[in-house]
Amino acid sequence: MSDLLFPAPSVLAKHGSAIAVLFSNLRSASDPEGYSATAERMEAMASQQPGFLGVESVRDSEGRGITISYWEDRAAALAWKAVGEHAVAQQKGREKWYDEYVVRIVEVVEEYGNRMGRVQRSVP
Repeated sequence: MSDLLFPAPSVLAKHGSAIAVLFSNLRSASDPEGYSATAERMEAMASQQPGFLGVESVRDSEGRGITISYWEDRAAALAWKAVGEHAVAQQKGREKWYDEYVVRIVEVVEEYGNRMGRVQRSVP
């Protein structure tokens, strides 16, 4: 299990803007051990990349999931997409780990919520 916070801490507080990469997917039944190990490795690697701000990920019992990674800017998100080991994981995902998926790139323009009893709001 990840050491990263869920939900992710504020992505706008220090940077004023952020890019979110939304990866919605339906897992296949293929290679659950290989998938889990790779997913943990990718999360650890992403957290060390320049421009990384946070990640949130959930999956239900039917295999439907969504992972959202947050980046300082589009260039940082694209740089992560191009990392060699991540590119290999993406290929394995297309070949055997996902029956369906879609990636959406969005700009985070505002965030608010309650974290540990404290209301937080960030507006650029």
